[in-house]
Amino acid sequence: MLSINRLAYELVKKFIGSPEFYGVTVEKLPCGTTVIDTGLEAPGGYAAGLLTTRIAMGGAGSANLGYADFGGLKLPTVIIATDHPAIALFGAQLAGWRIKPEGYTADTSGPARALALKPKKVYQNIEYKDEADVAVLLLETEEKPPDSAGTYVAEKCGVEPENVYLVLTSTTSLAGMVQISGRIVETGLFRLDVLGLDLKKVKYAAGYAPIMPVHVDHGIAMGRAEDALTYGGVTNYVVDEEEDVLRELAEKAPSTNCKDYGKTSYEIYKAADFDFTQVDPALFAPAVITMTCAKTGASFTRGEINSAILKKSCE
Repeated sequence: MLSINRLAYELVKKFIGSPEFYGVTVEKLPCGTTVIDTGLEAPGGYAAGLLTTRIAMGGAGSANLGYADFGGLKLPTVIIATDHPAIALFGAQLAGWRIKPEGYTADTSGPARALALKPKKVYQNIEYKDEADVAVLLLETEEKPPDSAGTYVAEKCGVEPENVYLVLTSTTSLAGMVQISGRIVETGLFRLDVLGLDLKKVKYAAGYAPIMPVHVDHGIAMGRAEDALTYGGVTNYVVDEEEDVLRELAEKAPSTNCKDYGKTSYEIYKAADFDFTQVDPALFAPAVITMTCAKTGASFTRGEINSAILKKSCE
């Protein structure tokens, strides 16, 4: 059986073995849990962001650096591919678990979710549960975790605290921006799930998104990160489904279907007072999507890259 925690642990060892190369810091909590900072205080950049992206996917996908021209705005990109879409993207990369140990809260993603089964419905739908004696979790946070976080995750995952590895990432760091753009294929799969597609039918997935410039303001940085996906993200899915179903999904999936399309994400967030429950969920979708029929090879592409919004977002 594919164990995403074991695969991710092999990648975590790269951080531990070469912290100077990746620009990260490695510390241990009193309980024995290892904490890897990629951007809260550490200077981690492209290399740290790409490795963090692979870890977030449970080692079951690739992440590489590219470059693209967005209407004259030239930006680096993250190129993502996986042969295990449901497991890598929903079983691991999806931000589906908010941990709440004593005195601390953080939104998390990564393969440890497949040990704790958070949320349980996701793993029932994709018919997957990991079995491993090591747990790897990605924390999107601006605050380092206390000792209670290590013991909390260990208990929920059924492993010893010294076998828990927490990778910290911040939206206001370059590594953090890289790993958010690296969620482009997961973003598209999330939208397809909302539209009713059986994720187990998705055989292969790939895509890319620009890496937006870092901003010190958390709200602006978050808006830029979302714009990279909503207005610059391109995805492709090879699916074992009928052509007419895929054609309809391709029409409905891109972000052009959002009622607020044409505004920067920061403008949309600010108007909603950063209450994401008030934001049209169609915003959280890729700019472009291609659905390819695994049976016939017929492909349907819908949506568009909006370079004007990307430029405005970077001003």
